[in-house]
Amino acid sequence: MSLAPQDAVPQRRRPAWTFGRGFALSMVVVAAVLGAALWRTWPAMLGQLADVRPHAPDLALLAGLSPVIKVHLYTALAALGLGAGLMAARKGRVFHRTAGWIWVALVMTTAISTLFITSLTPGRWSLIHLFTGWTLIILPLAVIWAKRREVARHRRAMMGLFYGAFAINLIIAFIPGRTMWSLFFG
Repeated sequence: MSLAPQDAVPQRRRPAWTFGRGFALSMVVVAAVLGAALWRTWPAMLGQLADVRPHAPDLALLAGLSPVIKVHLYTALAALGLGAGLMAARKGRVFHRTAGWIWVALVMTTAISTLFITSLTPGRWSLIHLFTGWTLIILPLAVIWAKRREVARHRRAMMGLFYGAFAINLIIAFIPGRTMWSLFFG
């Protein structure tokens, strides 16, 4: 006979892939930071949206960018592509580990390069640089968690970096008046 009480209700486990309250709270914080950063520029941006004409990338503008912005742009695009492949690939295999290290190097380079980009507020960092701080803290922790085989923590951190840092910053990059906007729409 079993020693467990007969009326015990089995615990339901939440699937590891759900985002939960932490994700919702982080999205509220992101929305607040973006709103604060862009509050004064909304009227000018809406005016630029009326004249949108998509076109091939402006190579002259791309060639005229500073080396820091080029490094940031190229490593971010490479990390975005490789990260999408990593999200789709099977985890824990040789490809995942090898490509993961390359992705970490690309993201770290992208994040560090932002410390030298102050074009939104000349000579100063902007609120968008909070993503840089978050990335520089979470990325090494995610690597440590992978080394310790704390898979759930590693997965949450990496998914947060990929979807949070890249998806949100991609939206920020295409705000009217910014470099990416000018490359394709300006």
